[in-house]
Formats: sequence, structure tokens, C-alpha cells
Amino acid sequence: MAATSAPPASAQAHANGNGSLAGVAAPVGAPTNPMATALLTDQYQFSMAYAYWKAGKHADRAVFDLYFRKNPFGGEFTVFAGLEECIKFIANFKFTEHDICFLQSVMPTCEGAFFDYLREVDCSDVEVYSIPEGSVVFPKVPLMRVEGPVAVVQLLETPFINLINYASLVTTNAARHRHVAGKSKVLLEFGLRRAQGPDGAISASKYCFMGGFDATSNVLAGNLFGIPLRGTHSHAFVSSYMSLDEILDKALRSKDGSRVCQDFVSLVQEWLQKIQAADSLGGVFGDTNKSELVAFASYALAFPSNFLALVDTYDVMRSGIPNFCAVALALHNLGYKASGIRLDSGDLAYLSIEARKVFRAVEKEFNVPGFAKMVITASNDLNEETIDALNKQGHEVDAFGIGTYLVTCYSQAALGCVFKLVEINNRPRIKLSEDVAKVSIPCKKRCFRLYGKEGYPLVDIMIRESEPSPKAGERILCRHPFIESKRAYVVPQHVEELLQCYWPGTSDKPRAELPSLEKIRSRCMQQLEKLRPDHIRRLNPTPYKVSVSAKLYDFIHCLWLNEAPVGELQ
Repeated sequence: MAATSAPPASAQAHANGNGSLAGVAAPVGAPTNPMATALLTDQYQFSMAYAYWKAGKHADRAVFDLYFRKNPFGGEFTVFAGLEECIKFIANFKFTEHDICFLQSVMPTCEGAFFDYLREVDCSDVEVYSIPEGSVVFPKVPLMRVEGPVAVVQLLETPFINLINYASLVTTNAARHRHVAGKSKVLLEFGLRRAQGPDGAISASKYCFMGGFDATSNVLAGNLFGIPLRGTHSHAFVSSYMSLDEILDKALRSKDGSRVCQDFVSLVQEWLQKIQAADSLGGVFGDTNKSELVAFASYALAFPSNFLALVDTYDVMRSGIPNFCAVALALHNLGYKASGIRLDSGDLAYLSIEARKVFRAVEKEFNVPGFAKMVITASNDLNEETIDALNKQGHEVDAFGIGTYLVTCYSQAALGCVFKLVEINNRPRIKLSEDVAKVSIPCKKRCFRLYGKEGYPLVDIMIRESEPSPKAGERILCRHPFIESKRAYVVPQHVEELLQCYWPGTSDKPRAELPSLEKIRSRCMQQLEKLRPDHIRRLNPTPYKVSVSAKLYDFIHCLWLNEAPVGELQ
């Protein structure tokens, strides 16, 4: 999709990789959503920008941290997502003349020179440091550090939170579903019709794939992001058929092209009779719904190489399964292999087990290799909890189609990202609160992940920028930011610096690459595998430790005492 405003020349140099960093990073391109323009922010950001400008402070050099305070879904990990869209946003950040006219109309008391200033604003002097997208992250640790003129960076606060909050929340939700389902199961995102509008649906498809899903039903998302598409047919397709006369062309050429079956429907009917008469099936199958059989045959004629049937329109075991088997065996006669079935209602554990028994019996009775391994897909308002329950009951489901609870993040509305000023003109700033969880960690920081002997991460630590980096094999004191008694020495076996430069502004720092969606997805899966199992288990996970260095701890509490007003008792 095209952006609605052209990026400034300096920003475009970064975006195209043609500036001083030519060849260092891939082109950024326009935002995925054309609504992500410079006006996508809260009104009070413009009010503050004007007040900064009016006071002559608009160019003051500010540093903001973007982070969250608590992991979602009752868990102890989060997956960071949305970085690429943030970088695309600042690469294209520019006010059009139409934007300026609108701002003048809603801010009529502001001086005209302020709007002249806005006409020249871009993000060429902004620097963005971030944890790589797809990383597992934890509360309080900055996901992003944004540096630049305070008025400009203030205008980035709301869009950055908007682009990261839902992206990280739904990616985490997808990762949790992947964890509970297990590596061997196929996960399909079916949330388009339930998502919060087209924007939510497109984002959900992208970030669910990033979080470990295998495919989506969303065709536009498949087109935009290259996500594999999957889908079958609806109950409406099955119930729309009533008689054999509705299939006008019953001929089907064999897969190798050597012959043509002139009446595929009759071949299907013959197979249904054989199934009903088979001794090994115990005569369990009587009359089936004939209109369903016709619908399946019609669908198979349209998609003989990818026949997957929704079998619960009338009755799964009495009608759907035998009708499916009849069509699948007819396809087998012509060299095709049916894909499987989808269950969308009923007792999914029981029905999947019974269906698998039938498939095994059919394979043995009619000597059809591989029939027992027919794919069974389950849908019907599934979520993390129901998949966990199915696992405990025992089931034969190979793939899960998940929609509503996944894309709406039903169990938690938002991640709760915040964007806090931590330094201005090289002077650290702190936000205080009676709620200690809301006290910010001041100053420009560097962040590291320390790994132990078994390869698992032990703790994330924040240090002041002026401090030396922690080193593998060297003992370091890690302190809780606010609780004096919580502290521990760590001797890391491996040290990973978390924040990388993704938008260097006017500095000469190299810009980190924005990887493909597939690479980000792989990073997410690898990061989750690195975590200790007790950190990612579904129930009562062990909290992951986030700490500060001893020097930063002392600095936080010194600044806290200096900034907090002293009470007076009478």
C-alpha cells in the first residue's frame, strides 16, 4: 500500500539505503497501513509540541524508553513485535499541506510560525535503538529507546505504542497457543471475520504467523506478507446441494492424465456401498445424507488434489465420515490423495479419535497406504485452554483452526506499553508514583541478557550507558530496581546486548537489518526454545528476573530522593 505522504529526503536516504549508510541495511519502504501517517497521534502530543516550541525547548535532546510493566495472559514472557512498522513510520514521517491546514483549523490559537516549523519536521535527527523483533522480552526492560528533538519524539509516542502494543500482544498470544499445541501440530489462523476491523485482521494474520502459526485464511494477508493460505469450505456449501442433478460435469481425469472417469459421482456411490458392507467396519454405517455426499463429490471434482471436507453439517460419524471416505477412495482410484477432514462442532476429542479409527479400518480393509494418517483439523472457538484440555483428554487432531480468542486477545485487552522520558539534554529524569511499579528507571541505559551454564537466560540487566559492559566469566551483582533485599551475583557464561540501532539519525552508527517475516518467526521460535521450561509453562510459571547494576540502583534511589518532595508533619 502506498503511503499518504512522501518522506523527507534525509529520511528517504535511510529508507532506501542510499544515504551515508548505503548498502548497510535493506530498504524500509512505506507503512503497511496507509492510515499510519504523521497525524496518527493524540491531540495532546500536538499541544505539547506547541508548548515546547513556544518555550524554545522543541529542539532539546530527549531520550524516551518504550516498555511494558507486566507480562500478558498471566504468563511470564512476552514476544516483541511491531518494530518494522515503527521504522517504516518514521522513514515516511512528514506533514502534508493538507495535514497542516487541518492542524491550523483545530489549533486556531497557535502562532503561524509553529505550523511553518511543522512543515519542516521529519525524523532525520531521531535515533531508534531496539530489541530485535521476534525476541522474547520482559517487563521494565526498554523494548525501544528513542532519542531526538523532544517535540518530534513526543509526536512519535502514540503511534509507536499503537504499532507495538497489539502486535506484541497477539504475537505473544500466538506463541502461547503454539507452546500448548506442541511443535508437531499445524496451527491455522482463522480470525479475519472476528477481528476488530480490517486493520486488526491484517495485523493479526501477520503477527500470529510471527508467533508460530503456520497459515492463515486471510487472502489479503497472504498477498501482503507471503503467509501460506489454508481453507476448506463452509456448511453453506454442503447444505446448498440437494440432488445429483446439480453436478453437470461428472467427469474427472486421473492425476497422471492417462484416463478419464466419466461419472465420478457413480464411482463415489459405489465406494460408499463398499464401506457400508465392509465386515471390518462392523456394519456401523447405514444411510448417509445424500446431499452431503453430492456436495463432497462436487468439491472433489473442483479440487481433486486438495480435497478436505467439513464433515459436521449433518452428523459426523453417521454421515460426514463415511461420505468423506467414499469420496477419498474414489479419488484414490484416480491417483489422487485426499487431504483430510475438518471438525467444527461436538466433542472434538471423541470425534477425532473415532474418525481415526475409521481411517485405520479403511486403510486395512481396502489396502490404501496412508489413509490412516488422513489429516484431522479441528476448529469451533478454540483457545489455549481448550487445546490444553484436549491434550489432557487425548485426541487425534493434527491441526487447529483458531480465530476469535486468538485475534481478539480475548483474555487480555492490551499489553499496556508506556513511553517515558528518561533523559533530556543529558540530564536524567524520573517519573515517581506511590505505586512503585509505575516508577520509571531514569537515564540512557544499555540492556543485556545473561546466560547460565545450561544455555538458558538467567537475568536481564540494565546498566548506565557510561558503565563497562558485563563480560562472560566475570561476576556481576544484579539488583532488583526497587527492592533492596532482592539481589544476586551472576557469573554469566554468555552475554547478549539487547538494544541495536535501527534508525541512526545523523549519527554514523550502522543500521541493523530489518529481517524478513520468516526470519523473525524463526527468531521467535528459537528464543522460546532458549527459555527455561518453568518460565513458559502455562500454569504458575516462574517469574523471570529483571535487574539493574549496582551503580544504576544507587543512581535511581539517589535521584528518587532528590526529586520526591519532603513531607512536613505538624
